[in-house]
Amino acid sequence: MTDVVALASELLAIESPTGKEGKAVDFVARWLVSRGWNVTVQEVTPGRGNVWASRGRGAVTLSTHLDTVPPYVPPALEGGMLKGRGACDAKGIAAAMLAAADRLALAGEDRVDVLMVVGEEKGSDGARAANHLPATSRFLVNGEPTESKLASGAKGSQRVMVRVRGREAHSAYPHLGRSAIEPMLALLPTLHQLDFPRDAVLGDTTFNIGTLRGGTEANVIPGLCESEVMFRVVGDVAPLRATLEQWAAGRAELEWGSYIPAQRFHVIDGFDVVPVSYTSDIPLLDRWGTPLLFGPGSISVAHTPDEHIAVEELRAAVDAYERIVRSLLAA
Repeated sequence: MTDVVALASELLAIESPTGKEGKAVDFVARWLVSRGWNVTVQEVTPGRGNVWASRGRGAVTLSTHLDTVPPYVPPALEGGMLKGRGACDAKGIAAAMLAAADRLALAGEDRVDVLMVVGEEKGSDGARAANHLPATSRFLVNGEPTESKLASGAKGSQRVMVRVRGREAHSAYPHLGRSAIEPMLALLPTLHQLDFPRDAVLGDTTFNIGTLRGGTEANVIPGLCESEVMFRVVGDVAPLRATLEQWAAGRAELEWGSYIPAQRFHVIDGFDVVPVSYTSDIPLLDRWGTPLLFGPGSISVAHTPDEHIAVEELRAAVDAYERIVRSLLAA
């Protein structure tokens, strides 16, 4: 049987930030081939691709991503915790899925596929490409850190660029120009005063003012200021957009960025259930079957220098994925 902690450690030792996942892709593909899986590597961009493995006509697909956010943090095993970049998001999850799939295969179950994608942390180009593969599964079990609970749903996301224009001038003569930064600084805090949609399951719409850029030099009145804001969407995006259009009218331009809708997921008996606030690749993999979302580890430590996963929870996740697959196959 596969030692999931050793496998996870090997994956964590491979640096694979978004766009540079090639070595991790090669490792996973070779690992699966060595265990008798039929493996397809779907090129997404040169040197990186999705790994799709099957043993027959898959009815359930286990899927997560191989890319991580930077910077690289090497693996370490300390006090019952496996630490390192990707420990919970999502190389630990990938290891648990691989171990569970291999265990099922050794028991004679050939109706399980494995799909490991690239690019989830930035644009999800891997998932977009994978949705063109000839999938046969009826259920997609996607892996993100849900603290070993099945997610009942997930908030969506809407990015928007807020842009204020001014007029440049020499800073010694400010009356000849019009600052773009000052009105932006006054406008952004008023987002907290707006009435955004709420959902009984997913909760409140939230937002993050993620970037703020403006001006060129201290001796130049700034002619442009931009801020990118990300909203976590709980339902129909139209009311949110209407509220923001009214908020910005006459004061700023809005440029709508990427949008992922809020989701509802399939759940099964025997697991704790909880909604999550982050997005995943699930909306972009709609050809892979009815979605479930489950994974060991906590999102609260993902993307941080202290990213980790409990060894006990990681080992338990292998059993959990097997239980989920067998339950779905029985249905």
